[in-house]
Amino acid sequence: MKNLNKLSLVSLIGLLSFTSCSRDTITTDNNTNGGGTTVSVKAENDFVWKGLNSWYYWQKNVPVLADNFKNSTEYASTLNAKTPDALFYSFLYQYKVVDRFSWIEQNGVIQRSASIRAAITKTTGLEFNAWLKKPNDQNLIGIVNYVVPGSSADREGVKRGDAILEVNGSPLTVNNYSGLFADSFSVTVQKVKGLDSNSDPIADGDKRKVNLTSSEINDNPVAFDTVINSGGKRIGYLVYNAFKSDFNGELNDAIGRMKQANITDLVLDLRYNGGGSVETAVALGTMITGKVGQPYVIEQYNDKHTKYSGPELMKSQVPLYSKTDSRVQINPGVDINTLGNLNKICILTTGGTASASELTIDALRPYMEGKVITIGETTYGKFVGSITLYDSPSTDYINRNASDLNKSHNWTMQPIVFAYWNSRNDAHPAITETNKNGGFVPNIRTAPIEYFGNLKEFGNTSDPDLAKAIEQITGISTKAQLSASIKNNSVSSFSDLTFFGSRKTHTPYATDAYIDNPKVKK
Repeated sequence: MKNLNKLSLVSLIGLLSFTSCSRDTITTDNNTNGGGTTVSVKAENDFVWKGLNSWYYWQKNVPVLADNFKNSTEYASTLNAKTPDALFYSFLYQYKVVDRFSWIEQNGVIQRSASIRAAITKTTGLEFNAWLKKPNDQNLIGIVNYVVPGSSADREGVKRGDAILEVNGSPLTVNNYSGLFADSFSVTVQKVKGLDSNSDPIADGDKRKVNLTSSEINDNPVAFDTVINSGGKRIGYLVYNAFKSDFNGELNDAIGRMKQANITDLVLDLRYNGGGSVETAVALGTMITGKVGQPYVIEQYNDKHTKYSGPELMKSQVPLYSKTDSRVQINPGVDINTLGNLNKICILTTGGTASASELTIDALRPYMEGKVITIGETTYGKFVGSITLYDSPSTDYINRNASDLNKSHNWTMQPIVFAYWNSRNDAHPAITETNKNGGFVPNIRTAPIEYFGNLKEFGNTSDPDLAKAIEQITGISTKAQLSASIKNNSVSSFSDLTFFGSRKTHTPYATDAYIDNPKVKK
């Protein structure tokens, strides 16, 4: 997956030595007389430790991942005591508090020929957000963000803006929410006018129970683009739902259409974008700013991989990749369409705006000082990224096609291996009582209750966030476009909805900022 310099076997195992050609057996020197004890270690667990020991961003903060631990008497017993996944999560630094993002899998999406990077995944096509109706409540209310074309949800007539009320015939709660991630399930949806003061739907049609089944689809993340002429401004509007490098060409074409239309301002809709390729994020930054050759984001790896730490520069070209596996280039680079000299860029956000999307917000600010306005909800709070690790020690665990790939097991890891900052090294948002994940607090907040009854098809200016963006750009109020149900709700009732999650925030690979080919920067 990546082309790094090979590390020698000696540097990988230090004082350990193999007693046979099998990777399942290691020899440890455990006494002062120089005697060795040959012990059997599970190959997959040995891979978990060695991969994290080499690449994990917080490696030096985890004593059991220290280099000298592999020579300790506890090495074999510690590694053999757990299953590979349990072992992996036990090694993570302050798991679920600091590291909320690393993950491991067996024979899952990374292993399938339908590559994780091309994101050909099994989906029902139902993309949604869900909120707690009341703080610390168990009851949820969901909304359809969009429907993937050609999916089961599309065929069943589910529409953007439909309220999600039930899953498998039961009211939606935190306890049955996982049912929305099954390969097949029923969901009850309803067109609504809004929500009342109890966060219950105000019906605008009958409830409909539909049965959904998943199928493999490669969803185009460039979901919608248009130019809105309002108040003397030519406003580009781009709905971009994932930084998928296999759709670099489609992204570049959308920006090209806006360039051709001589847009003055841009609304970048990242509300449903959980992240993706850092390379693609840098390319989008170039398209928006036109600052070729300038640093866009600064990455920091652990002390063992400092040569990869440093800036990612904006480039004049972006490569194109295969739609079946975006590790495979089909064109080394096409000229990037650049906008530049925009008056304003309004970025729409939700609690599911994560990772490479947050990178985009952060990295644009130094180049568009005072021109970047965020509208919506506080973002997810993820300023770290990952690479995929395979059990191929000769390539430092990064090449799935290596000759020494251990085929005795099918475990792969996606640990956090770098953190990032913008070109000014601006501090990330602080974690506070009101910003528990440390995401970007919007410049202009949208109460989630405003979405219900107002999300039509993309581009409809009754959308609260889009309406607010147009108002910011033109200076002309669009409040009259908001429905009566919104006006009749008090501000205090708005705060009752608490973001619980989206399909992407509860799918491991859907909130990644990943790098396929780390480049030596030092």
